[in-house]
Amino acid sequence: MPNSSGHRRTARPLPARVRRKIAALRAPAVAVGGAPVAPVTAVALYAVVPVPGTEHLVTAPLAAHAEAQGWVVPAGCAVTDSGPLDQDTELRPGWARVRATVDGGRVAGIVVPAFAHIAYRWHDWNAQRSWLLGRGLFVISTDPTDLVTGLEPEESQS
Repeated sequence: MPNSSGHRRTARPLPARVRRKIAALRAPAVAVGGAPVAPVTAVALYAVVPVPGTEHLVTAPLAAHAEAQGWVVPAGCAVTDSGPLDQDTELRPGWARVRATVDGGRVAGIVVPAFAHIAYRWHDWNAQRSWLLGRGLFVISTDPTDLVTGLEPEESQS
């Protein structure tokens, strides 16, 4: 389509990895007996809890939110770390598990109580955000007051 200067502008093709992920999410799975079923979006749940032993108080609402959206949390994908939010992201074993899950292609998104649970400091958030966008993931914060950060898969193409 010509733009205001008269030149044709072509859209960049999506990377093959993103095309495969979208196709997998859109393609209906086939159940036993050949009846098609709706595609399922798998997500990971992640939170940092201040006190060990209170994980269920944070993960239960995240799981309820995922279920309300029709998303599935695969086994082992509800992950928590214990400690303060400002702990270095690279030192969190739970976040390392989430990253491994993402790299393994098991989930299409992450549900968190607030974006600060992924990274509290601005420079850490920017690094994690770049990593997430590079993989075409979506991240949803269940906190309605959390700022919108534009972690939509389409943004990684801009």
